Amino acid sequence: MRNFTEEQMMFRDAFRKFLEIEIAPNVEKWRDQGIVDREAFEKAGEQGFLMIWPDEQYGGMGDRDFRYEQIIIEESARAGTGEWFNTLHSRLVGPYIDHFGNDEQKQRWLPDCVSGKKILAIAMTEPDAGSDLAGMRTTLLEKDDHFVLNGSKTYISNGINSDLVIVAGKSDPDNNPHAMTLCVVERGMEGFERGRNLDKMGLKAQDTAELFFNNVKIPKENILGKTGHGFFYLMQGLAEERLIGATGSAANARRAFNLTRDFVMERKVFGKPLAHMQNTQFKMAEMDAEIEVIQAYVDHCVAVHNEGKLTVNMAAKAKLQATEIEGRMLDLGVQLHGGAGYMKEYPICTMFTDARINRILAGSSEIMKLIIGRDIFSDKYASILD
Repeated sequence: MRNFTEEQMMFRDAFRKFLEIEIAPNVEKWRDQGIVDREAFEKAGEQGFLMIWPDEQYGGMGDRDFRYEQIIIEESARAGTGEWFNTLHSRLVGPYIDHFGNDEQKQRWLPDCVSGKKILAIAMTEPDAGSDLAGMRTTLLEKDDHFVLNGSKTYISNGINSDLVIVAGKSDPDNNPHAMTLCVVERGMEGFERGRNLDKMGLKAQDTAELFFNNVKIPKENILGKTGHGFFYLMQGLAEERLIGATGSAANARRAFNLTRDFVMERKVFGKPLAHMQNTQFKMAEMDAEIEVIQAYVDHCVAVHNEGKLTVNMAAKAKLQATEIEGRMLDLGVQLHGGAGYMKEYPICTMFTDARINRILAGSSEIMKLIIGRDIFSDKYASILD
């Protein structure tokens, strides 16, 4: 049995209703226009659904239990509203301000983030630097009483909507490729420009853009944490980011399973429901077992994360397995839908293309295997076996 409190179950019910009324009816429109309306963030903020964890003085509940975000992710998958990407704002980017910002920065930014008046993004990826952050070319160099930001970023989620963008730049490019600094770039800063809203395979409602920085003057008040420590700050956030991905993929796989189950029970082949065919039963049985097992592991990782003990290795395993299972389930779903699975009017079609990015973002499946493999052959792992 999954370990949610009574209060969290009430929160789940309320958030489910919010999605049904305020978000789900707008998704098709947002897909057509290629961007989510900003009012979606404000409506969520008004009802306390956008950012749960900030302290009450900033407008949040002050409850840092990851299970609240797990509920938000799961219900968003269930409702087919994942393209809103609200968790990117609330739990992936927001904590950087909480963890590394000073009191003045938290007071300046967090209340508007909680209310949805300001939308967040984070910019790490560059055309030639994805998983390899050391290959980053963007620079953030100190000059007199400020810093100067130069470079470009790409594939930035919330790239058009964002009001505050956490940007990573090298602060000692000639001597130390890992010396990076994080800064907050605000909408309207001179030299900060947004490129086109990129045309993607899936997630059509999610605005993903190129960002350009040409001698952007960054006040020292907008530097997050210590100069040169940005690489380590980014590494600290990756375990939770991958747990977020695993949580969403596990929930998405279950939704795909349920949709496919309903379809094969109705679709007839050779005069009887497809669900009566042994191949269908075996394939669906395999996926049901895999999804249930990965859900149990994700729940375990959430519990460990709440204790502050989630490791990079555990998170990598969760993301690898959850996204790969999600991919197999969606492929099977399309296959068992037959020709209907290729039609956009059936949710399984859009889900298939939307989910393809999940085996890439926050570290590809290959990167996850590299992390796990390194751990397997480390002295630490050998001592555990002994």
